[in-house]
Amino acid sequence: MPEITNFIHSDYLMYGLVTIMFITLIALLLFIVKLSKLNKHYQKMMIKLGNGKNIEEDLETYFYRMDKIEKQNAEIVEYCQNLDNQLANCIQKIGIVRYNAFKDTGSDLSFALALLDENNDGVVLNGIYSREMSNIYAKPVEKGKSTYTLSDEENQAIEKAMRSREVYKVN
Repeated sequence: MPEITNFIHSDYLMYGLVTIMFITLIALLLFIVKLSKLNKHYQKMMIKLGNGKNIEEDLETYFYRMDKIEKQNAEIVEYCQNLDNQLANCIQKIGIVRYNAFKDTGSDLSFALALLDENNDGVVLNGIYSREMSNIYAKPVEKGKSTYTLSDEENQAIEKAMRSREVYKVN
């Protein structure tokens, strides 16, 4: 144990530590020089790749734009979802049946028209034509049914509307 104590108090330890510190300082300076050269080379390469402009700045601008576009896309998706929710309550299904209400009138001038939304809620209109007058009746429809008594033509119009999936084309 006294040898270790003598070695610690000797000049050899001090010389060894100074030498190690000096070597570490030289290595640090070499790393700084190497890093500086690498940084200059990196800057030249970025300018060369950017056709005279710093590509790093272009990349930062690009990432900023991407973030902005992602936010806009999120807003667009939310807007479209709101439109889809609103569209469910709009008239989407149409069914029409033309018929002859009275035997003494010619042609099918009377009609039953069902206008329904996505949930088969809406209205059925029945236009009855005769030579003396013309009347239109409206009855509410919920889930494809009405609390009012429906004629055969009104039921047919509702069934046609519930089966339809595209814009109705009158034949």
